[in-house]
Amino acid sequence: MLRGMILPADRVSMEMARRRWNTVAKPLFSLGKLEDAVIRIAGMKRDARFTLQKKGLIIMCADNGVVEEGVTQTGQEVTAVVADNFTKKAASVAIMSEVAGVDLFPVDIGMAVDVPSVTKPEDKVAYGTKNMRKEPAMTRDQVWQAVLTGIRMVSRLKAEGYDIAATGEMGIGNTTTSSAVASVLLEKPVEEVTGKGAGLSSEGLEQKIAVIRQAVRLHRPDKDDVLDVLSKVGGLDIAGLTGVYLGGALMHMPVVVDGFISAVAALCAVRLVPDARDYMLPSHVSKEPAGQMLLDALGMSPYLTCDMNLGEGSGAVAVLPLLDMGLLVYSRMSTFEEINVEQYEMLR
Repeated sequence: MLRGMILPADRVSMEMARRRWNTVAKPLFSLGKLEDAVIRIAGMKRDARFTLQKKGLIIMCADNGVVEEGVTQTGQEVTAVVADNFTKKAASVAIMSEVAGVDLFPVDIGMAVDVPSVTKPEDKVAYGTKNMRKEPAMTRDQVWQAVLTGIRMVSRLKAEGYDIAATGEMGIGNTTTSSAVASVLLEKPVEEVTGKGAGLSSEGLEQKIAVIRQAVRLHRPDKDDVLDVLSKVGGLDIAGLTGVYLGGALMHMPVVVDGFISAVAALCAVRLVPDARDYMLPSHVSKEPAGQMLLDALGMSPYLTCDMNLGEGSGAVAVLPLLDMGLLVYSRMSTFEEINVEQYEMLR
């Protein structure tokens, strides 16, 4: 349904941005990926003269029933605590966002309890997912409802004048669900895509791998049907972020991909609508085992390599000041003609 509504990025605007870069009074291509980012955003916005003044981070918060299998170091109660801290500027990404000038939008799409500072009935799909080792994590309808919630969040930001969105998540157990989805979509053995998440021991990692294997073997998710994969072994946060990427493509708004979990959702969105990739910007490569694999599958090269695996949108927020710097050079710097200097030639 969405395939016909999502259009590729505008190549004319990208070419205009590329030509502008070639006239800026500096060595050609010397800002590397930052130049590429400006060109790509021009295509997303269909305008070679754009701004990135208002920035919003959408953080999908959800709990996962598989936590009862001992795949995490902490319990589900931590999800609610951190989600509340987003609103108090007490979480890691909230502090980072102050530096980057980013507004936070935590969404309770599926936490096990209501958090008054975050929960909105219209956004909440369920009170956590089921335990995927015993039964499907959720229904197909719940997946689609979560996707629509993500799309709706981007539409809201667009209406409020935001220029760019970033993705983040919070949910104890979501590296387990993300590893399961990655294993299926990438067609990789579970042990190759599964890491220790938030500090598991080696024994805990073995348990986590065993649980994912059992879930995949039990439900046999169809790798060619993203909604089937998400409903059987996914999470509501992943489904919601999938919707954020699709919403960005629909609204012609760039969306910055965070780390492992956000990249899993990005791959889900691209498998649903390939042209959605045109509206995504990578931030960093997660230290999780599948971090680079996912970026490779998406055909993306990260702007940062900081060995981060915090989540919450921390990597996406960290890269936004770099994008600002690149855009300022692009938009403010004099051209060779303006300073009466001979322009660089493109040499073979």
